[in-house]
Amino acid sequence: MDKILKMVAQRLGLGLMTLFVVSLIIFLGVELLPGDLAQAILGQAATPETVAAFRKELGLDQPAYIRYLDWVGDILKGDLGVSLANGREISELIEVRLYNTLFLASVAAVISVPLALMFGILAALYRNGWYDRAINIITLTSISFPEFFVAYILILWLAVNWGIFPSISNVDPSMSLVDRLERVMLPALTLTLVVVAHMMRMTRASIINLLASPYIEMAKLKGLSPGRIIVVHALPNALAPIINVIVLNLAYLIVGVVVVEVVFVYPGLGQLLVDSVSKRDMPVVQASSLVFACTFILLNLTADVLSILSNPRLLHPR
Repeated sequence: MDKILKMVAQRLGLGLMTLFVVSLIIFLGVELLPGDLAQAILGQAATPETVAAFRKELGLDQPAYIRYLDWVGDILKGDLGVSLANGREISELIEVRLYNTLFLASVAAVISVPLALMFGILAALYRNGWYDRAINIITLTSISFPEFFVAYILILWLAVNWGIFPSISNVDPSMSLVDRLERVMLPALTLTLVVVAHMMRMTRASIINLLASPYIEMAKLKGLSPGRIIVVHALPNALAPIINVIVLNLAYLIVGVVVVEVVFVYPGLGQLLVDSVSKRDMPVVQASSLVFACTFILLNLTADVLSILSNPRLLHPR
């Protein structure tokens, strides 16, 4: 237990360092954008005096390192700032959008994780057979297609031709759970098709690597069925890499939904990020990017901890 706590502390320290570097990259990236932010917001008709006053109001007349330290200090105090587009608190904007993104990612995870485990186990059970070859072709094909292409194909089939689901996923807090699930089903299916292939292939590969182990040979000599050997004996020992790839794909579901949210006009954090970039609302862009980075780092930490808990031998590398 002490070793696990030590490992968690090390990962947290590394995560904080990574988050610091990411915050620097985000701030510098915004700083290096072409054009004047104050001029872009006020428009070309604004007088130089008005632009100068607005720059002072935004703090843009301060040196970059002062503005960075002020920004980080406000974040540490829980103040994400105010949106330049509508004057609302950024924390209020992000709270609702982050909930929508987490809801979409949760629906996609509930669909994709059981499917990936089932397809991976079946592919390992019938490896080198027609099912294994067919599922490999399908997964490789789905990995090769970008998210927006998969999204438009699903819109064409399930929304335009068959009319099963709505093509625009506009949700609001007043909706019931059933209505919300209906609206998010198309983006959730898009994300499922993208991530299920990675998890399925890792499940298959991890199980097949264990099938040549001595204890698996002993189970075969005892006359156990192939399905029982894989599910009861091989799968528990293959959980570490499977859990790792599942959690990393869950991280992708949360931080990689920008394209999918834009295609389906889904009011999540990714859509907020894209809208803020188009409006030059840089405080919202910085805060949204930092939330994405923090979520990804936390899920990577979770993947490491769960992998070690499922296989304590990882605490003792050779």
